[in-house]
Amino acid sequence: MLRVAAQAVAKRAAPQWAAAAARPALVPFARCYADDANLLKTALYDFHLEMGAKMVPFAGHSMPIQYGDSIMDATKHCRTEASIFDVSHMLGSSIRGKDAIKFTERIVVGDIAGLKNGTGTLSVVTNEHGGIIDDTVVTKINDQDVYIVLNGGCSEKDQAHINKHLAEFKKNGGDAEFIVHADRSLLAFQGPKAVDVLQPLTKLDLKTFYFGMFTETKIDGKDVWITRTGYTGEDGFEISLKKQDTVSLTKKLLENPASRLCGLGARDSLRLEAGLCLYGNDLNEQIGPLEAGLTWTIGKSRRDDCSFVGGDVIKKQLTDGVAKRRVGFKFTGKGAPARGGSVVKLADGTVVGEITSGGFSPVLGENIAMGYVQKAFAKAGTELMVETRGKSTPAVTAKMPFVTCHYHRPSA
Repeated sequence: MLRVAAQAVAKRAAPQWAAAAARPALVPFARCYADDANLLKTALYDFHLEMGAKMVPFAGHSMPIQYGDSIMDATKHCRTEASIFDVSHMLGSSIRGKDAIKFTERIVVGDIAGLKNGTGTLSVVTNEHGGIIDDTVVTKINDQDVYIVLNGGCSEKDQAHINKHLAEFKKNGGDAEFIVHADRSLLAFQGPKAVDVLQPLTKLDLKTFYFGMFTETKIDGKDVWITRTGYTGEDGFEISLKKQDTVSLTKKLLENPASRLCGLGARDSLRLEAGLCLYGNDLNEQIGPLEAGLTWTIGKSRRDDCSFVGGDVIKKQLTDGVAKRRVGFKFTGKGAPARGGSVVKLADGTVVGEITSGGFSPVLGENIAMGYVQKAFAKAGTELMVETRGKSTPAVTAKMPFVTCHYHRPSA
């Protein structure tokens, strides 16, 4: 009954939040856990419950996994309309000071100095062994201000790692400070209609605000930091704003019938279809950027000296190569969707790799996965077997992304 009611609300002419408020007889359906009191809560927590979210522990927070619609429907909605994700569990932070660029390039592999002001790039934070501590989006505001968004699940170790190297940097005369923006929320507004919903609410010309760009502006009268980016493969934005403005702006976006709240379940399907990594599944401290297919994140101007943490290891890998590679998988036979830990084998049973993420693609209507295989078997079209729950399913390695990505870039 609740599910049917929630789906009816999703098809509303009225805004999603207003429709819910107009139906006081509906009891919000939320999955609560015994340890929920010990979890951190975002500024939208009460609103999530009001909107019927199923809440789960994630990255130390109580976060929505889905609302009244199914994960399949929510995934498809983001590919065709506009979806709002609460990603406030992420660690929004800045490195500021006279030597902000120099220190940032000590902890990430990207060419941050080479970025234009107000632009950013995906990068990785590496350890002393060249493994990935975290993946991150790094934005150069200017030469003395760098904005970094890190994964919420890596928050403690990221901060410890950064502060350790910052102490050494400052001891040697460097001028930089690491600032965590604990007073801000982060919303991801994704999908082909997100731009149409957002444009009437801001004076910023979104036609010339391209993928990777950052600026400070106002949306619906609220001061925000906005970046044209996201982790779904669709065009979209990430909006950082003061916590006290979060509910109001979310409700404003939901007034447009194209907009819908979306949870972690669909976000995972979307990033998998787009061939994007999930830290802890597809990336960890034993995997380096070359193995992960992220060599492109290492700035070309930095490959000679590799003057970042773990650079000596990565420099050797750039010359000698690596033994395994991250690849996509499509399945040529019927079977259960592959999951993290599913074994990849040759026809004779020889183990050559492992699945790190997998599931059913709502958009493609088939099972897909990604994982690591020995380099000799990484070429697209290689026939392999994937064993899940004791049963083997034939598969072929495939190029990623699995779906066409839509990023707003300047015309050629």
